[in-house]
Amino acid sequence: MYQKYAELRDKANVTDYEVAKQTGVSTSTLTNWKYGRYKPKMNKLMALAKYFDVSLETLVETDINQ
Repeated sequence: MYQKYAELRDKANVTDYEVAKQTGVSTSTLTNWKYGRYKPKMNKLMALAKYFDVSLETLVETDINQ
């Protein structure tokens, strides 16, 4: 999931800080996802999907296909 998030973030040309500020998903949470410390909760995934204007399935598709 983090890889897809990073792609969307880079495409939107925003930083983790900007995403955190707009979505309420903290930068520490994003870092924990990056290093696999824990999996994202549904409400946080939904906030990110809404922020990037993509479906929830699009955001998590790399996890589903593995």
